[in-house]
Amino acid sequence: MTVAFTRYLRGFTGFGRDARLFLLTTIVFGAALSLYWIDFNLYLESIGLGWAVPWLMTISQLASFLVALPASAISDRIGRRKVMAGGMGLVAIALFAFLPGNLPLMVVGVVSLGAGQMAVNVVQVPFIAEHTTPDQRNEYFSLWSAIGFLTGLVAALVGGVGAPIIATALHLGSAAAPYQILLAGIAILGALALGTVWMLTADQPAARTRGKGMGRFGMVIVNRGLFFRLLLPGFLTALGAGQLIPFLNVFIQTKFSLGLTEINAIFAFSSLGTALAILLQPAVARRFGRIGSIVLVQGMSIPFLVVLGFSPLLWTVIGALAVRNSLMNAGGPIFDAFAMERISPAERATLSAGMTMLWALGWVIAPLYYGALHAWLAFTPAFAVDFVTIIVLYTVATSLLWAWFRKDDRVGESAPAALPIATQAPALLEHA
Repeated sequence: MTVAFTRYLRGFTGFGRDARLFLLTTIVFGAALSLYWIDFNLYLESIGLGWAVPWLMTISQLASFLVALPASAISDRIGRRKVMAGGMGLVAIALFAFLPGNLPLMVVGVVSLGAGQMAVNVVQVPFIAEHTTPDQRNEYFSLWSAIGFLTGLVAALVGGVGAPIIATALHLGSAAAPYQILLAGIAILGALALGTVWMLTADQPAARTRGKGMGRFGMVIVNRGLFFRLLLPGFLTALGAGQLIPFLNVFIQTKFSLGLTEINAIFAFSSLGTALAILLQPAVARRFGRIGSIVLVQGMSIPFLVVLGFSPLLWTVIGALAVRNSLMNAGGPIFDAFAMERISPAERATLSAGMTMLWALGWVIAPLYYGALHAWLAFTPAFAVDFVTIIVLYTVATSLLWAWFRKDDRVGESAPAALPIATQAPALLEHA
């Protein structure tokens, strides 16, 4: 057992300089985004703009959708690092725009944030693929994703406790003050992330030759049927996640009458479980195969959605949230590695753009569904329909993964060295 554990730990070592530095970027930038996702719509509620949350989210995701392909194409010409830096700059600008609480500036901010986050998402995993070897990627993707969740844990705890203390010390009595302090801190973190990006080696991907499968905007798709099968489960998951996951904080806070510190602590606890599950997933994949392990953990997560949505007890909701997030997110990095082995290096940026675009499109559609549903129904029945919707969509997406890819699964293997793999948009299968 000791030998097996040592071998498991060794899989997370041996990365090159840029791969290690990129983990630092993940820590800084991930802290900023995790706090945004936990607290932004609560901030809007505190300043009387709760009604605008679905619309602002839709606008942000629409901006993401429109930026994905251009960012992908530009990164092939000027390098991944410069596109990531530009995206992080837009995110920092967006967060400062949120501080005045002015609705027109909110619109500018969500557009800037959506575009900036997408620019980073589209190119960061092609960058990773170009700075890791095939036999490292299962572990690197898992470590990278887990660090993001652990960063979210620390950021949520520090922000949830620190922001109210600072607001009190500065004699800021408004309900929005702690959230505004958090947003200022998030913006500073976004600016610091720029420094970590410029520490990376300047990269210039090799020019691609126009050939079979090359389309407009520099897109390369050799097998359209394969692309469809790789993309559809993630899109269905996005439709389910987008109409519920961003609003879980509102659901839990309202149902159980919690404050900022309690909400941040709950989501921090959830992030810890998710990080641990992601780190263990490469070992599960070797035991059950990549697709087998993904279907296993995602299928197991669905009963916990039932508890999360319908239990009247806070402690069971907290436990279900942690377990569900852990299971649903654990398979994401493994699916990314699996998916990218099925394409050629020339298709890397195209598939990354397609994944992130469809994720954004799902999150354009889903908040509108959420907004219409909650305008029509009261709080409890509206969220009941939300939970039923996400359960159905997750079940269909997981079933399609098993039906389409189980025959391609290889039990007991990591990434075969002969096959280059490429891209992942964070949370292709889930984001919470």
